[in-house]
Amino acid sequence: MVDATQVVVLVDDQGIPTGTMDKLAAHSGAGALHSAFSVFLYDTAGRVLLQRRAAQKHHFRNKWSNTCCSHPLPGETVTAAASRRLLQEVGITASAEVVGSFTYRAPDLDSGLIEVEFDYVLIGEYEGDVSPNPDEVSEVQWVNFQELREQIALDPEAYTPWLTLALDVIEQQSPTPI
Repeated sequence: MVDATQVVVLVDDQGIPTGTMDKLAAHSGAGALHSAFSVFLYDTAGRVLLQRRAAQKHHFRNKWSNTCCSHPLPGETVTAAASRRLLQEVGITASAEVVGSFTYRAPDLDSGLIEVEFDYVLIGEYEGDVSPNPDEVSEVQWVNFQELREQIALDPEAYTPWLTLALDVIEQQSPTPI
């Protein structure tokens, strides 16, 4: 029996599921378009919680990224997947809502893997403790939205390639992000 956590949901260019594939296979070679999500949690001061991906991640290791990012399991809603992974990655129980999506392709030259994703962007609010899972996250920080944009401009290689694209989706929804 196949472990559901080791497969991704393949999708068409509209995000409609078309099947499943082994997670590593979907991130190898030319890659395969699959469903993913990127969560951004904000505090009441309007700061976003970032994570630095752990050194042992398969790809985009040690890069700063949004609060949480992953893939929904077959049959799982994106919002349920986001809640599941927030708890697993950063020890947070919170809900987030979908505000948009984008499709992208990004090779990781360090690992030889590739992202080819239909990525749902979710935002939510959170106040409280953060307990990063060291297998997933090496570090966290709260940062002002504008400061984040400035930091990315100064050192884009320190960040995951999907982070800027997801920030663009958030800004399209609101000229003054949370």
